[in-house]
Amino acid sequence: MQIIWVLQSDMLLSPNLDNQQILAITEPKVCVICSINTKDYFSPPLPIANSPIAENPTPKTIPQQTIAEPAKFTRLPMGLNVGKKTVNPSTFVKGAEDGKQAIDFENWLVSFEDVKQALNLNVRTLEDGQLELRSPGLVTRINPKELKTDPDLGLVLSITDIQTKLGVKCEFNLVDYAIIFNPPWLNLSENQLEQKQPPVILEGLPKINAPTFTVTTIGEQINLTGNLTSKVINSQGNFTAIGSLLGGSWIVGIDQSDLTNTNSWKLEEAQYLRQTPTADYVLGSQPNFWQNQGQGSYWGFTTIQRLGFTPTTSSAGGFSPSQRLQTREIIRTITGEAKPGTLVQLKSGISNIVAAEVLVDSSGVYRFENIPTGGISGNNYRIYLYPNGQLTAQPKIEEAKFSILSGQLSQGTSAFMISAGLSQQQSQNNFVGNFQDWRGGVAYRLGITQDLTLGAGVIYDQSLLGLGELFYQSRKLPLRVNASLLMGTKNKGWDYNTNISFNPSPRLSFNFFNDRLSQRFDVNWQALTGVSFKISSNSRENTLNAGINLALIMRNLSLFSSADINNNNNFRWNISSSLTNFQLSHRQNEIGTNTELNYNFSGISQLGNALNIGYETSNYNNDDYLATGKLRYRSTKFANGYRPRWELDVGYGIGSRGQGLTASASTSIIPGLNLGIRYQEVSLTSNETSFKIELSPNLNLQPQLSPGDSRFDRLRNEGGIFVQPFLDKNGNNRLDNNEEIYIKDADLLLVINNQSLKSFQPEFTSNGVLVKLPPGFYRLDLDSAGYPINRKPVESAYAVEVVAGSYTIIRVPMMLSYTVAGRVMVNGVNPVGGAKVEAVPSKLGKSEKSIVSITNGAGIFYLEELQPGIYNLLVNGQPAQPSTIEINQNSKQLQEVNLVIDK
Repeated sequence: MQIIWVLQSDMLLSPNLDNQQILAITEPKVCVICSINTKDYFSPPLPIANSPIAENPTPKTIPQQTIAEPAKFTRLPMGLNVGKKTVNPSTFVKGAEDGKQAIDFENWLVSFEDVKQALNLNVRTLEDGQLELRSPGLVTRINPKELKTDPDLGLVLSITDIQTKLGVKCEFNLVDYAIIFNPPWLNLSENQLEQKQPPVILEGLPKINAPTFTVTTIGEQINLTGNLTSKVINSQGNFTAIGSLLGGSWIVGIDQSDLTNTNSWKLEEAQYLRQTPTADYVLGSQPNFWQNQGQGSYWGFTTIQRLGFTPTTSSAGGFSPSQRLQTREIIRTITGEAKPGTLVQLKSGISNIVAAEVLVDSSGVYRFENIPTGGISGNNYRIYLYPNGQLTAQPKIEEAKFSILSGQLSQGTSAFMISAGLSQQQSQNNFVGNFQDWRGGVAYRLGITQDLTLGAGVIYDQSLLGLGELFYQSRKLPLRVNASLLMGTKNKGWDYNTNISFNPSPRLSFNFFNDRLSQRFDVNWQALTGVSFKISSNSRENTLNAGINLALIMRNLSLFSSADINNNNNFRWNISSSLTNFQLSHRQNEIGTNTELNYNFSGISQLGNALNIGYETSNYNNDDYLATGKLRYRSTKFANGYRPRWELDVGYGIGSRGQGLTASASTSIIPGLNLGIRYQEVSLTSNETSFKIELSPNLNLQPQLSPGDSRFDRLRNEGGIFVQPFLDKNGNNRLDNNEEIYIKDADLLLVINNQSLKSFQPEFTSNGVLVKLPPGFYRLDLDSAGYPINRKPVESAYAVEVVAGSYTIIRVPMMLSYTVAGRVMVNGVNPVGGAKVEAVPSKLGKSEKSIVSITNGAGIFYLEELQPGIYNLLVNGQPAQPSTIEINQNSKQLQEVNLVIDK
């Protein structure tokens, strides 16, 4: 038997016993091969303690097949490479070579443990005894009974096994004297491999609480309308203030029907709202959760308690009972069939995030349970089927689409609601109004099955009422039913609403709507791409309609049109079309017509300079008509991200009522102020000269005094964070007047819930970064990629509380970072290796964190990330010389200090 000793990468490996035993460390990097003809120097290998069988023992010993290897095979010291990278510089394999090429390479044997480590395989023993092998690009199963045992190598795989069972191509490189594994996933980019969303961990982080009380923003909407012919001017307004209180938001709204007469002002709205994932509390003006039986608005207290589900995220508009009873996600089960050995991955929408995966067993059936649909998970999933568990193979992709019926809950989840209050009646010269007519109710809603949700309640509103609700969405049939019944009303004894939808195919839908006022139905059929037909009926209007919809999209042409006619011979049709720079729209019904032709000079739809020609008619008032021609300009730049900074138009109109000038202008160029002016001398129904002025000033009082956003109403349901990274010059961890706010690389510095700052559409100001967020707790990380030079934050991550109605302020001090380096010596002569060097903050200093370094063989240490302060210097827990060091603003970033100890 031939022994080959290999001296490689500064190590000499022994063939005796342990495959990885180091005999000697040599200084020069050379390779020496010595051939010794013997067959008695080798001892059998030790058992492989870290093999998957040893890690996951089964009750019974699994018999292994012993290989009858070719007599010419010997133990060869061999390197293992993955692509061009060496992952194991030397191990042992069973094989043979003649100095030019490998002999019978397909039957060479490699230790299972070496293959596992080289390919980065995670091995898990399943309940049925099989081994599941998982790597970045492979998921497969192997029956351990099919593995073989070599008397020298232990559990082994042949080259053929590696290529067929694992799908990894192998080759022998004589020059490198190594087996090269070429897995198909080697050159895949990260986005081609499976991605899983990392969890957001808040435990152990310093917590920043939201403010207890704030007045965040105030806004005023002023409308001035006037008729110059009759010389009448009216002024109206609406004042709003929003803030936060005790974890919730508050709002006050005042209706100013006459700005010049304060006696006409009325309290229109006053509400406190606290919404959490499990419960809501609302006090003040609010909508009630049943159909109102009396007059006036409802003021009172309502709470919703949710068990087992989280509601949809609320947008602008305040409290909505139906929305807060709507689950964000419905739990579903997805099943299917596939060939055994197929890896099935469930991915959300078009993303590459893996929601769940399973390797199909011998039954040929896969099953995903407790899959959330709706909300952030989306309603669409894609099922990827990878043959033989190869993630690099072309998968078969199938769609799994779901929809959530409004009001439907997952099985076993429920909601309980209690409400009580009074009716507010407006009265003259009374700012608050009169409160009377007690109302209230209790309701409960429960997810009975995955298909059925039922609700019931008792309500008092002028009389005692019973409430019943049903929400049904079949998993087997494309049927959806939504029904509610209010029993005991004064009219017919009940009020009811029923919505039934049946969609036998994606191209055909039937919808039926029924209440105490009317019955309505519609049928929609998409016969061809871009061509659909519809039929509808309304019992209250006693009409039956039939129509067609057309849609055509080509390179430079888009066309959308609909037309229908009813049994009263009323014909309605409309068309919207664009061709290059032209846009045409036309609408016609029994009331009148409206036609507009636009030509955009800049070629940007709806923006830039444009010419508008319009014609409208009215079948009432003696068949009025009006033709207009206008020049329009809309700025291509936006204020607040959604409003053109300037919008101007001027034109002339000629019609049945006369002729005259028309003009309008609006701007958002002034921060915190929206201004609109309209002037017209003629309209479709009048020849009186009129004007209208709209003025909307808004002001933020928190987190800083600044111009506000006209969409401040969103603060009723959302809040945000205001991050102020600053260069802390004096190290007091407080933002002082002379210290600079650092936002230069804020998009690199700030990470929220493991996502980049850009994904949250932040607003950058000179004083910080504003991010609007729904209420909840968030993890704010400070990425070193955005650190200022020679500075770092005191804390690298925070747990931040966000409540509706305000912004949580996070001030991040960026401290100067210092390094002290040197050598530890005994009596100033001999260096000390492996010594523990500590810089312990003195009580006189400002830093609270000890810095530790371990000396290398030359006694050199580095104490990094030191903050300004006074430190005691210790070596192995004992004072060194010098015993202290002071870091201040005048210190060098890198200081050299040698430490001396006695022994």
